[in-house]
Amino acid sequence: MRVVLDANVLVAAFAARGLCAAVFETCLAGHELILSEALLAETRRSLRDKLKLPAGLADEVMRLLRENSRLVAPAPVSPEVCRDPDDLHVLGLAEAAQADCLVTGDQDLLVLGRHKGCLILSPRQFAEHLRAQGEG
Repeated sequence: MRVVLDANVLVAAFAARGLCAAVFETCLAGHELILSEALLAETRRSLRDKLKLPAGLADEVMRLLRENSRLVAPAPVSPEVCRDPDDLHVLGLAEAAQADCLVTGDQDLLVLGRHKGCLILSPRQFAEHLRAQGEG
């Protein structure tokens, strides 16, 4: 399964051992993780600014993400699709990669439920989706 993890899920995965960390590990182990340069930059910024990770550690996280994902350039998305224009690049990434799932904690994305055939799920919904498919 091709999966886009939004920056908020990636940051939460490195912040604590919890659901987002489990989702991240599941994606690394058995799915194709899809990211973009913009998502990586947003993740790095949040790791440094919100989690106060030292630059060297943030760089290690970026290296891990780059080595274990496929980087895709987002497709353009019409501004009417999402109520938050800052989220358009994430939808464009899912579209360009023909992702099966976009996992996010962002309500502006979750309210959509689906975009161009890609399910938009919270980390909990994604874990339940995998369990229903016999993967979790």
